[in-house]
Amino acid sequence: MLQELDSVFSTGRALTREEIAVHPKFPAIERQIADHLIAIHDRTPRLSRLKASHRKWLMTHSLYALSLQRVESDPLSGLTATRFIEIVMQLGAASRNTAAAFLAELVAYKFLRDVPGVTDRRVRVLETTEISNQAMIGWFMGHMACLDQLDGGRRLAVCTADPRLFRIAQPIAAATLVADPEWRNPPDSIGHFLNSDMGGMVLHDLISRLDAAPAQAGRVSIGPVALSVIGERYLVSATNLKRMFKRAETEGLLGWTLPRRRGDLWLSDTFISDYFRWQSAKFAALDEAYCIAAAELAMGDGAAQPAAPGEEVDDLPASNLGRLSTIS
Repeated sequence: MLQELDSVFSTGRALTREEIAVHPKFPAIERQIADHLIAIHDRTPRLSRLKASHRKWLMTHSLYALSLQRVESDPLSGLTATRFIEIVMQLGAASRNTAAAFLAELVAYKFLRDVPGVTDRRVRVLETTEISNQAMIGWFMGHMACLDQLDGGRRLAVCTADPRLFRIAQPIAAATLVADPEWRNPPDSIGHFLNSDMGGMVLHDLISRLDAAPAQAGRVSIGPVALSVIGERYLVSATNLKRMFKRAETEGLLGWTLPRRRGDLWLSDTFISDYFRWQSAKFAALDEAYCIAAAELAMGDGAAQPAAPGEEVDDLPASNLGRLSTIS
């Protein structure tokens, strides 16, 4: 089996979610990406809160993709409230008022700003700010580094050398994921975490505690876990945390070895496998997006040419434009 996998992973094509999910190194890179995303949260906790429920994740990646699709030749292109709300309504991710309030919150916290020089006062065109760009690029590069460990690839190095790859790949991956029913609708075993504010960060925290110890009686112990410590780190109220864990405990998906949530916390095989399977969809979409972006750049200029240090590359292949706006 491992020989067959090694043959698949050395072909240079995008990995499928099935291949990723069964890779023997996937649990280790899940711990790695969990640590990476927790570090991003620690650096920018306010920004992290704006995408830590799955609904907000879908909205954040959608608006970021729209922002990247702006072209200088069309001053009204890119992220506008009308385009964003239309996509959110198509996805069923939020109501019109919630989507508009989400945009306003991002502007208020200076994660979005008005694009200068737009003369049509009827349209408000927005763009992401430096702190937003750093966080999203960090998110993307962290996943590239993890994918490299599955097949010995050089995605991280290539993307670091040529920023155009990120600018092309992020909207592709976003469009793929928000259109994927499996990604939009996580399994019930983890869905109630993901549908709660900061529930995604709570799951990252739990997964980061996994080690290579084999499961015993269908359970994996992750050591002592105090809800008060998790709540303080991720700014989650005790009431919300208890609600998340209570349902999972009741369904036998996790629990503590001692009464009153004392001792070691264990996670069931079902809980872990459902989470890994769901996450494999994200990694597969990002790998496919990377391959498409690299191919588009290769067709455009013969090869992905590294940008000079500090140079911003604005030209994107025309085929990248409008991907997200075509979601149905």
